[in-house]
Amino acid sequence: MNSSPSQLGRKRRWGRRYALRVVWINLAAAVTAALLFIWFHNEATLGAWAHVFATSLIYSFCIGTLASATLPRLGEWSYSRRFPVKLATYVAALLALTAVGCLLGGGLVVALGLSSGAVFWRDFHFILRFSSLIALTFGLGAIFYETMRVRLEETTLELRTRQLEEERARKLAAEARLSALESRIHPHFLFNTLNSIASLIPEDPRRAEDMIAKLATLLRFSLDAGQRSLAPLAQELRVVADYLAIEQARFGDRLRYSIDVPPELESLEVPPLSLQSLVENSVKHAIAPRREGGEIRVTARAAEDRIELEVADTGPGFRLEDMPPGHGLDNLQSRLHALFGSAARLETGRREPFSTVRIRLPHPAQSS
Repeated sequence: MNSSPSQLGRKRRWGRRYALRVVWINLAAAVTAALLFIWFHNEATLGAWAHVFATSLIYSFCIGTLASATLPRLGEWSYSRRFPVKLATYVAALLALTAVGCLLGGGLVVALGLSSGAVFWRDFHFILRFSSLIALTFGLGAIFYETMRVRLEETTLELRTRQLEEERARKLAAEARLSALESRIHPHFLFNTLNSIASLIPEDPRRAEDMIAKLATLLRFSLDAGQRSLAPLAQELRVVADYLAIEQARFGDRLRYSIDVPPELESLEVPPLSLQSLVENSVKHAIAPRREGGEIRVTARAAEDRIELEVADTGPGFRLEDMPPGHGLDNLQSRLHALFGSAARLETGRREPFSTVRIRLPHPAQSS
């Protein structure tokens, strides 16, 4: 696959920055080695300084260039390894590269006339030990710096991605709130609800008053739902119960429903208006168009790695693939993905005589 111009540009910029860091590390290692050698050998003349620095520079760039070309590939291999294994691998690699770099550097030093072959082989063990100390100090320091830099970039990217997903979830929640509010104040729903309440006033004033309170609660929750991306399941169930009670006042015996949720699950947090969207869809497609009405069952259960919220009805059912963009359930599916990624999903099924729509959420113990 060919890289895009922007990707090639980023790779070139990263390559230039990496090469510059390698040059500075090699120079720092050469200066440090030269200063230490002169300090311990009491070399004070300018000629001795220049000779030692030139030699140190050759060794530093030979060892440093080999390390800079090898260690990034080694880092990819050891990325998922445990720390002791990773550290031992880096130390062994640095020592091996130091030995090879010393041989290459010694060959260049002899070729440039800065030393003789006999002197090089006589001092090779000292050069190797001294170079290994410098290589381990600067090499492990550079590895630690690169590891921290990569982790910082990954954390920053993860935070930015999470912020974008949260913003998207809030936007989708706001859209769901507006959609729910629209359906509440839609003349068809509102007028039918008010007519049902009006018919109850002479026969059962207390129930009519209760229906007004439920309608007010439903409208208030629809307005407030977009303020946060998650809400307690207990609150969502109260809204579902209020909505179904209002619709039952409208449809009478045509609407039969039950809500069966274990009390221990009521503290779980779910996307607001998620269950209510499923129930509203059931009323619209399984109850309203059928003269005989139907039944709606709302259930929830906990498995080892997930929580399942299900709405079953006696309607014909549907496929998620057939949902038009912008539909309430399409919006819900997008919200689930924005909040939980691939760990949550919407599913449809059939369990005679019921059609089911199920929300699968990650278990809190798994997502924490």
